[in-house]
Amino acid sequence: MGKLSTHVLDTMQGKPAKDVALRLYRLTGGRRDLLVETRTNADGRCDKPLLEGDAVQAGIYELDFAIGDYFKLSQPRFLDIVTLRFGIADPAQNYHVPLVTTPWSYSTYRGS
Repeated sequence: MGKLSTHVLDTMQGKPAKDVALRLYRLTGGRRDLLVETRTNADGRCDKPLLEGDAVQAGIYELDFAIGDYFKLSQPRFLDIVTLRFGIADPAQNYHVPLVTTPWSYSTYRGS
């Protein structure tokens, strides 16, 4: 069975982003159901996959990253919560959804 993982890279400081709060949601029928709430470790990753095995289902998901809190930005923040919406088509595959970020920009890609 597949798994879903993430990590956060702070490209302003050139290091993994430690202690970033994140939440994973599944979108179904107009609802946004919270599945996981966790924080990144010293390597900018979560200590375990966000989903694995039977918990990985085809569908649409959102990952919310509390980037404004991580960078300790003043109000109003240019980036506060970064939301990545993505789909899982094949639950048997591995999906890695990283966030590469600064206080003013971000990017992502599908890893494995």
